Amino acid sequence: MLLAIDVGNTNTVFALLDGGIVRNRWRMSTQASRTADEYLAFLMQHFAIGAIDPTIVERVVISTVVPPVVFNLTKLAGEYFGCSPLFVSKDLDLGIGIDVPNPAEVGADRLVNSAAAFAEHGDDLIVVDFGTATTFDIISGGAYAGGVIAPGINLAVDALYAASAQLPRVSVAPPADGKAWAKGTVNAMQAGIFYGYIGLIEGLVTRIREESARDMLCIATGGLAPIFERHTDIIERVDQDLTVRGLALIADRN
Repeated sequence: MLLAIDVGNTNTVFALLDGGIVRNRWRMSTQASRTADEYLAFLMQHFAIGAIDPTIVERVVISTVVPPVVFNLTKLAGEYFGCSPLFVSKDLDLGIGIDVPNPAEVGADRLVNSAAAFAEHGDDLIVVDFGTATTFDIISGGAYAGGVIAPGINLAVDALYAASAQLPRVSVAPPADGKAWAKGTVNAMQAGIFYGYIGLIEGLVTRIREESARDMLCIATGGLAPIFERHTDIIERVDQDLTVRGLALIADRN
């Protein structure tokens, strides 16, 4: 069994995969100072709930955009699962090229998503990942060909609340009446945040397609992907497990 770990700036996802199939999936907040013992306690609690024998874990693969976690995740894999973890980097066999001037600056999560999308859907793709940042990754010519990094929608919500003395914190959702303009503050904020973000997604995907002169398939992943997919036709697939399946794919190739 493979333990795949995806460390993002906000959340860390752990998944158990068998033959590329996701069997279990758990999420915790990312904290750079977590110890190997804390990671183990989290996993053992979920293993116990699911009646999972920890000895079934034979391999560990990790994607991280938070360098300080490397030491303790390496310790977790070595001391508790008896293996050396595989960390995703540009130097591995990803099954896809990297067509940018400086491959080292491409986030591991973006490489993983691109590798998984290419393996499952072929060429000419846009992968939108709704995380701390919202990223748009382009797969073209059998390679990761670049992309876009925009502020995540939760960052926008937090910034608006923090910088405004009288505006409340609102949830990421369309306004209750479903309209793009409102007569009340909460609905007005939700309309601006939600439909404004829909406009960002549609505008960027449309522009990428026009500039590439290709009708690229748009795939969305990340926690908020299903919410946005219901309100725009520009997103053609939603795949919540794209990243962890990509980790399994890379582990099998290396």
